[in-house]
Amino acid sequence: MTDVNSTTLRRWLAVWLPFLPADALRRLARERGEAGEKPDEALLVLTHKVKGAARVAAMGPAAAAAGVTAGAALADVRARLPDIVVADHDPFADARMLERLADDCERFSPVVAIDAPDGLVLDITGCAHLFGGEARLLAELRGRFRRYGFHARMTIAGAPDAARALARFGRIAIVPVGADEAETRLLPVAALGLPDDIRIALVRAGLKTLDDLASRPSLPLSARFGEDVARRLRRMFGQGANPVTPRRIAPSCIAERRFPEPVGRIEDIEATLADLMAELSDTLMQRREGGRRFEASFFRADGIVRRIAIETGQPTRDAKAVLRLYHERLEALADPVDPGFGFDVIRFAATETEPHAPAQASLDGRVQEEGDVADLVDRLSARFGRTRVLRFVGVDTHDPDRAARLAPAVEHRGDAPWPAPEPEEPPKRPLQLFASPQPVEVTAEVPDGPPRTFRWRRVEHRVMRWEGPERIAPEWWRDPSAPTRDYFRIEDEHGRRFWLFRAGLYERETDAPRWYVHGLFP
Repeated sequence: MTDVNSTTLRRWLAVWLPFLPADALRRLARERGEAGEKPDEALLVLTHKVKGAARVAAMGPAAAAAGVTAGAALADVRARLPDIVVADHDPFADARMLERLADDCERFSPVVAIDAPDGLVLDITGCAHLFGGEARLLAELRGRFRRYGFHARMTIAGAPDAARALARFGRIAIVPVGADEAETRLLPVAALGLPDDIRIALVRAGLKTLDDLASRPSLPLSARFGEDVARRLRRMFGQGANPVTPRRIAPSCIAERRFPEPVGRIEDIEATLADLMAELSDTLMQRREGGRRFEASFFRADGIVRRIAIETGQPTRDAKAVLRLYHERLEALADPVDPGFGFDVIRFAATETEPHAPAQASLDGRVQEEGDVADLVDRLSARFGRTRVLRFVGVDTHDPDRAARLAPAVEHRGDAPWPAPEPEEPPKRPLQLFASPQPVEVTAEVPDGPPRTFRWRRVEHRVMRWEGPERIAPEWWRDPSAPTRDYFRIEDEHGRRFWLFRAGLYERETDAPRWYVHGLFP
């Protein structure tokens, strides 16, 4: 069990993939069975069009060793290296491959960020001991990238900016705790990731390394080159906030199993999920919390990750109920989980939790009844999807057209309270509203008085009782031209009750107000 809310000293692991486009192309070729015998030895060059001319966008390690650089004209490279292999550069394919690698890296840390276009950043705080220390974690991650066919450079440091810079420009793999500043001072100013014009200006001013920048007073440096330079320098030395946006929010708690040999039998997978959910249930009980969203993650040995998420309408830590929802969700999937070569990591996480106290059943059994309804909603949502089982929720607005909205039944966030009717009084607004108000012909004593008779759907109704008006102004920030409405509760000679309104204030907004029926009272 791993508690991801640890407050220990933070540690970050940065991964740089210097030949990502070429490695991704070869990886996809191997998956399709198209790779050659020694793909790393080929002089692979990826090109794109710049003003109609083919230029180098990326290259493989062999081509880089031969002197090929990004931006060079393809004709010049071909004249010097006639044996090059040319392919079109697809940055979208690179981004998709980077996402796949980030998914696989979540087996090492639940917090993974994309460092576009060719890097990853992992928050490994509290994770290294699961692998026998930072050195063994780093070695295992390197081995996985090597087996996938990717060239990667990695560094562990106390700040994400320092780890990222050292992975690209340094030669150290693990920075000792508190040594970020000492290890990064000799890096070039390019390690700060500044725009080219500022970087060139710093070099021309004789400030070629981070040590040169650190030896200068920060105020004159900021006044000449901008505050961003000093801010990035402080972040590099671990002295400021390091904003990192993870791909996915870290779960509240995680239970996982790592297997020395990949497993693929459905019986083993289901038994593992049952054990993991039991662990989550114990942890949630200790915290007096219940899960609202659970996620099962299956990490395949070939790097493919499959996730199945389930939601509940109420906080729960009932392991049997959650597993039942998981099976409902699994049976509803068009493409069930394919173990492929087997799963070497299976994880069950509570991604959203809320306080949850044990409920005491009342004498009339309403708690049990409400629990049965909530369980039915959860099962239907798991089988048919959260957008197929909906409920009405209140909206904080005085406009009756927007006073309610449809939301997934398992979602309980931001609901405005429904207005409670006064005791022994009829409701002020009907439960049934028309999608669009329907026009009626009204006879009134004066233009702004209550209706006396009205014709709706070719039937004449004589008003016996009325109450109103309830004046509702439009939401001017949505539609400034919308007219003011005066609503009346009407009862005709047959006892039927209607909700009518007059659109527009007489002689202030219009000379001929129009009437509409908006809803019916039961």
